[in-house]
Amino acid sequence: MFEADNQLILNEYLAGNISKKNFEKEARLWANYETDYKPLVEFAKDSSLVFVATNIPRRYASIVYKKGFEGLEELTPEAKSYIAPLPVEYDPELKGYKAMMEEMEMMGHGNENFPKAQAIKDASMGYSIAEFSGNGKTFIHYNGTYHSNNYEGTLWYLNKYKPGLKVVTIASVEQAEVEDLNEENLNLADFILVVTETMTKTY
Repeated sequence: MFEADNQLILNEYLAGNISKKNFEKEARLWANYETDYKPLVEFAKDSSLVFVATNIPRRYASIVYKKGFEGLEELTPEAKSYIAPLPVEYDPELKGYKAMMEEMEMMGHGNENFPKAQAIKDASMGYSIAEFSGNGKTFIHYNGTYHSNNYEGTLWYLNKYKPGLKVVTIASVEQAEVEDLNEENLNLADFILVVTETMTKTY
């Protein structure tokens, strides 16, 4: 959930340089931070672990939605430092992006930049993981499963930026019955967590 330009304030909090109150007030936190992400941040703080803000600032993903990847070229070098190196490779035929585009067209919103805005997030997260992983280090990345289902999205970019890296993916799926995996959920990831559709939601 953390965007790359929040790395400084995140580091300051983890190092004990600023208060929890100031951190939570000034960082752009999601509505479900308290339940879903805060435990991870606090665990990293208590354990002196590195915590990497991998995501692109959403204002730049918004530029891609409006102008395509070309819109990012207008940014300053400092702004571009929070994004995967440009130009970004993009394959509209990847299952996830293609399904996203088809869904938008069914809703009457045929903006071809919509999956590109998703791709720039995936590329930036993949690049960040590549920069901080390897050399015997274990990197655990938390993301919505749509960013890595079918070994696409963030993982597709990570394999571009750091081929040969050992990666294991975990997906979470909702089903009415949890005893057997539904056919549409097969092969989404190396490990698949099946939860009931009635499970409590935090967002």
